[in-house]
Amino acid sequence: MAPTAASGDHRRVKSAAFLFACGCAGAAPHWLDPARSLWPAISLALMLGGYGLRTVLQGEPSRRLPAGTPGDLPTLDVVVAARDEESVVTRLVERLTALRYPSGRLSTWVIDDGSLDRTPQLLDDLAATHASLRVIHRPRDAGGGKSGALNTALQQLRGEWLLVLDADAQLQEDLLEHLIPYALDGGWSAVQLRKAVIDADRNWLTRAQAMEMALDAVIQQGRLSGGGVAELRGNGQLIRRSVLEAAGGFNEDTVTDDLDLSFRLLTHGALVGILWDPPVQEEAVPGLAALWKQRQRWAEGGLQRFFDYWPTLTSGQLSLRQRWDLACFFLLQYGLPVVSFADLSTSLVTRTAPSYWPLSFVAFSVSGLAYWRGCRISSEGPPIPSAGPLQLLLAILYLSHWFVVIPWVALKMAVLPKRLVWAKTSHGEQEPVQA
Repeated sequence: MAPTAASGDHRRVKSAAFLFACGCAGAAPHWLDPARSLWPAISLALMLGGYGLRTVLQGEPSRRLPAGTPGDLPTLDVVVAARDEESVVTRLVERLTALRYPSGRLSTWVIDDGSLDRTPQLLDDLAATHASLRVIHRPRDAGGGKSGALNTALQQLRGEWLLVLDADAQLQEDLLEHLIPYALDGGWSAVQLRKAVIDADRNWLTRAQAMEMALDAVIQQGRLSGGGVAELRGNGQLIRRSVLEAAGGFNEDTVTDDLDLSFRLLTHGALVGILWDPPVQEEAVPGLAALWKQRQRWAEGGLQRFFDYWPTLTSGQLSLRQRWDLACFFLLQYGLPVVSFADLSTSLVTRTAPSYWPLSFVAFSVSGLAYWRGCRISSEGPPIPSAGPLQLLLAILYLSHWFVVIPWVALKMAVLPKRLVWAKTSHGEQEPVQA
C-alpha cells in the first residue's frame, strides 16, 4: 500500500517552521508593554479553555449494546503484529481463541515480524492446536515497521472487519458480541475501544497512566459529541476492511500507524467511534525510561500526522466543527508545550515574568476536570484509580512531562533525519482479565 505522507525532508522543514512560529509566539509578549504582556495568553486561555471545558463536559460514555444475533454478525479478522513477544504470545492466543463469535466467521492472525526469541516457534506450535489461528512470518529487515507487518496481513484478509490488537491485549470473552453491533448500529467505519490499565496498583506511574487512559477516553468522546474528530489508539481498533483499503492501508512511513490512519480515514470521510465498555485491557509502562521512549514516539507520530495532512485538514473537505476541533487540539497538545518552553526561556534571558501561565493554568485545570470525570464514570474491566485530591494532583503533575517531550521531539524532528524502526513497549507478566 503506497503511503500518502510527506517525505522526511519535508517533515524537517515543517518541524523547523513549527518551532520558529512557537518560539516567536512565546518570546513576543516579553517585548510588549508589561500591562499588555498577558493579553495573548488570556485571549488563548478563554478560547482554548472554552473548547476544552465543553469537550470534557459534553461527552457521554458509549456503553455496550445487546449482543448481536449470530446470523447477523459479519466476518471478522483479529490481527496482531508481534516482535519478540515470547513472554505474552501464548496467553494472547489463548485469550483470542476464547472470544465468543459465530463459528466460521472469526479468524485470528498473528504476524511474527522477524522475532529473534522463541515467538516464531511458539506461534507455530499454537497454530497446530488452534484451527482458527493463522501465522505469518516476515523477515526482520522486511521494512515498514508495524505498518509493514499489518499490510502484509491485509493482503490476505477476507473478513469484512478487522480488529487490530497489541500483543499484550486482553479482552473479555463477550467483547466482540457487543463491539460489532455498536459499530454497525452507529454506522462507524472504525471504532476505538477504551484502553484500561490492568496493573494500575503497581506504582504511582502506572496509576497515573490508568487515569490518563480514562482522561483520553473522556476527551475523545467529548470531541466526537461536539462534531469534532475521534482517533484510533493502536490497541483495540476495529476497522471496516473496505474503508481501510480505500484509504491506502497502513502508512509505512510513520512511527505511529494508528494516529496516521485516523487522519487517512478522516480525509476519506470515514469517522471513528469510541466505545467505553467493554474496554481493551493492557499493561502500563512501569518505569520512567520506558515512558520517555514511548512518549517520544507518540509525540513524533502526532506531529507527523499534522505536518503530513495539514492542507487537507484545513480545507473545505472537512466540516467547520472538525477543523475547529483539530486546530484547538493541535494548539493545546503540541503548540502550548513549545510556546511555554520558549516563554520560560525568554523570561530567564530577559529577567521578566513568564507570560503564558494563564493558558497553562487553564489547560491543567481542564485536564484535572477530565481526570475527575473519567475516574468517576462506572466502568467495566480493571478499576480506574479514584481521583482523590492527592492522586489528582500527582496525575496533573504527571501530565507536565509533555511540556518536555513535545519541544524535545520537535527539535529532533527539525534537526535529525528520521530512520524508521520497529518500536514497541516491553511486556511482562500480567494480571488476569477482570470482567
